[in-house]
Amino acid sequence: MYVHTFALEMKLEQAIQSNKFKSEVHKAVLHILYTAWWLKTLSAKELKEFGLTHEQYNVLRILKGKHPEQMCVRDIASRMIEKNSNVPRIIDRLELKKLVDRTTSQIDKRETVITITKGGIAILEASTLVMDEIMGRHLLMPEEEAVTLNLLLEKIRETVN
Repeated sequence: MYVHTFALEMKLEQAIQSNKFKSEVHKAVLHILYTAWWLKTLSAKELKEFGLTHEQYNVLRILKGKHPEQMCVRDIASRMIEKNSNVPRIIDRLELKKLVDRTTSQIDKRETVITITKGGIAILEASTLVMDEIMGRHLLMPEEEAVTLNLLLEKIRETVN
């Protein structure tokens, strides 16, 4: 935990040991990438205590959002944060842990549908409490600044499409 906290308190130039940027925009891109890595590393450590990866946690959150409805693998995949995730394999692992149930769709027998189990809900709730506490401790930002940051990040993604 100390290493991650220290890395956050450093300026980007210290963290990546460089102060040569083509522009402030270039520096901002590196800042976004570095901060995303930092947050993922920090949260991965906490999720590991629950035996979960980021992708498994994301699938559980998606399923909980539709609970008690079932979801097909394709719909889960479309809502993933990391679009390259291997959702069938993630579901295999969650099923082995008894956190999700997989059944054949009553509507289309070729389709597999997934539901979160009571155990899945319990581990999701416990891990979310820890994740919320960690993020609350490390992401000290007034709501107004968060709104501005969200607008700026959305603006970046709008220019890509």
